[in-house]
Amino acid sequence: MSWDKITEKQNPVSTAIDKKSTREILEIISHEDAGVAGSVAEALSDIQQFIDALVPRLFKGGRLFYVGSGTSGRLGVMDAAECPPTYRTDPEMVQGIIAGGYEAMLRSSEGAEDITDVGAKAVLDYNITKMDVVLGITASSSTPFVLGALEKAKKLGALTGLLICNKSPELSFVDHILSIIVGPEVITGSTQMKAGTATKMALNMITTTAMIKLNKTYGNLMVDLKASNDKLWDRGTRIIEHLTDLNYDEALNILKSADGEVKTAVVMEKLKVGVEAARDRLRNHKGSLKDVFIKK
Repeated sequence: MSWDKITEKQNPVSTAIDKKSTREILEIISHEDAGVAGSVAEALSDIQQFIDALVPRLFKGGRLFYVGSGTSGRLGVMDAAECPPTYRTDPEMVQGIIAGGYEAMLRSSEGAEDITDVGAKAVLDYNITKMDVVLGITASSSTPFVLGALEKAKKLGALTGLLICNKSPELSFVDHILSIIVGPEVITGSTQMKAGTATKMALNMITTTAMIKLNKTYGNLMVDLKASNDKLWDRGTRIIEHLTDLNYDEALNILKSADGEVKTAVVMEKLKVGVEAARDRLRNHKGSLKDVFIKK
């Protein structure tokens, strides 16, 4: 065991946790978790720089790949999977690569993370190019699968980043290091706890901020959605109702005429144009509702 790594050290707060009552155990975990947000906040400058480098590539058709193993890999896959239903992105735009493949989402595949060449092969399998961005995720900072993927991606010209919960290593093939130090886990080495929480927070920040910058929102409204079930038809209708003078039934009707596309429906109503004209306006303004209305 690598005791020099922060994520593998014993936490003095929980050394006698097995002697505690249920309530005391919960209080220890809660106290440790409470510091995670502060640790993420300390890394905001690094996260910002990564996002500012990421967004222009996404605008030009590049893709974002998360690469990880175990908990880190699962969190990456989950974050990527949320983008299409939330922001109507092409499923290719944000993707998760996990050591051991998608079976590792449900069953542990720990041995898959130990081979550098397997990570490099994954990059080739996904046809990653200089247009793309690859963010490795590894709490320990040293997972061979992740580092192998990043090294290969860098050779191919991709922008690379590494999200870790340890001190920053010196890696010539990583453009952006996002180091979030949350300290030793309550259960030594159990990085699905604080490290996992910090990772989830950082990934939320990355995709949410990127999608805002890609004009997927209007204010804080999720306008770039396409209704595909009862919940989304209702949500889309209420967004249109909020942004226009239409009542609920009228908003639902125009959403139907826009094939469930909320942005399109809003432009149709605001500018009194047809569905294709509304789509053209949005395309001409990179999907920005704000710019459509300002430059109408």
